[in-house]
Amino acid sequence: MWSDPDLVRVNDARVTNLASGCVHRVALRLAHDALGRPIEVPLLAAVGRKPGPRVGLTAAVHGNELNGVEAIHRLFHGLDVATLRGAILALPIVNVPGFLGRRRHLVKGYDLNHSFPGDATGPTWSQYAHNVTTRFLAHVDVLLDLHTASTGRVNTLYVRADMRDARAARLAHLQRPRIIVHSPPADGTLRGAASDRGVPAITVEIGNPQLFQRDVVRSSVRGIRAVLAEAGVLPKRKLQLGPPPIVCVQSGWEYTDRGGLMQVEVDLAAQIEEGDLLASLHDAWGLPVASYRAPHAGIVIGRSVDPVAATGARIVHLGRLASPSDQLHDQSSAIDAWRTR
Repeated sequence: MWSDPDLVRVNDARVTNLASGCVHRVALRLAHDALGRPIEVPLLAAVGRKPGPRVGLTAAVHGNELNGVEAIHRLFHGLDVATLRGAILALPIVNVPGFLGRRRHLVKGYDLNHSFPGDATGPTWSQYAHNVTTRFLAHVDVLLDLHTASTGRVNTLYVRADMRDARAARLAHLQRPRIIVHSPPADGTLRGAASDRGVPAITVEIGNPQLFQRDVVRSSVRGIRAVLAEAGVLPKRKLQLGPPPIVCVQSGWEYTDRGGLMQVEVDLAAQIEEGDLLASLHDAWGLPVASYRAPHAGIVIGRSVDPVAATGARIVHLGRLASPSDQLHDQSSAIDAWRTR
């Protein structure tokens, strides 16, 4: 059941004033533009009739990363709110200025996902991040932050999570991505701001920028529903998880050391050995000038698709596979603590 089609306009994402047993369309005010017009972020709030965890979903923190937007919309259109406990709070488009400008950044040159938790008296991007933190993040118990690759790159469906945190590890495995990368939360990210508040959080990388990709969106929605069921927000059902993800203990990009026209020679999710050819580089006359080989064995998480490569261009995002000695949590890690909040 959806609420009245008229939007509810609020300055805070608390659900105490929203009717239970409904899905609400809310405009959450975060800032103003230079004409003094409010910048309102779309918020979807599904509020159950019984108490339970509040699961937060965010997408388009980078304005051109759209698969997460579609994943949230599909999730909400398939909800039976009568069976829901707690609440699902979702911001399908966090970075409204970037989204409208079809660009990654909130303000030219400033990455919103390097700005959290923000500052109430800081510059534009910092105040925007502060308002996301205090008006939305402060009201959730779990966070799934949905991203994609950036312009000129493509990604597998993979998850970044602190795999030494049992709650985050379980979130990651329930997503059932192709790859999980152990990645402690970084300063400035939305996931890092959540972790600093004691909120278990993961980053889900869903394919490629400025697109809706049906298959990876469908897979990510299945993963989100698995998390909601595990947390007790949706009725629990038998999970058909499929093959386990490949877990990487770390990952990093390989870069060119000169410019030219680049041809990446490896596919997404390819497992490679040390010394395998990653890419070749030609000059403007078509003559070969460089080749790049894998510095270690691993798996291709992402790759460049832009042939125009200046010095320092990204080639491939290469993950180093985890071993038992890395002591990361496996898929059996428990998250029962969510249900006590």
